[in-house]
Amino acid sequence: MRSGKGAIRSTGNARHSAAAASHWHRLLAFWILIGGVACGTSAAAHDDGRATRLYRVIDGKVDARTYNGFRRFHAGCSHCHGQDGMGSTFGPSLVERLPDAERFQRVVRHGATGASSVMKGYADDPNFAPYLDDIYAYLQARADGVLGRGRPDRLDE
Repeated sequence: MRSGKGAIRSTGNARHSAAAASHWHRLLAFWILIGGVACGTSAAAHDDGRATRLYRVIDGKVDARTYNGFRRFHAGCSHCHGQDGMGSTFGPSLVERLPDAERFQRVVRHGATGASSVMKGYADDPNFAPYLDDIYAYLQARADGVLGRGRPDRLDE
């Protein structure tokens, strides 16, 4: 390294770039892992029509279960999985690749670990654990395309 006019200074950019690239590679590997696991059963459930629909949507209005799922999802899950389940830099979209109900409940209750991300389990959280079917109903309606973005209106039941 020279000093004075025209000096070449090492700023550590190469180290920073390598660390950033490594971080993004680990993050990409995590997304591929989660995406592959999530779509493995979801695609089959959507294709053959055997998946049980937990939601009820009529003229854009939802039943009490689905509405409660919307409320619970946006109270906690949306911090990582984005508004309306569309995903973020912290968590994958649950609308594009919704896992089957059994896998969804297992991951939410017990958590999941990827290459560079960790989702804690919520089995002991009274704000989420009792309402997993409601949250899944909301996400299922979103994933099936029968419920748009934003706060849904409730059906008069």
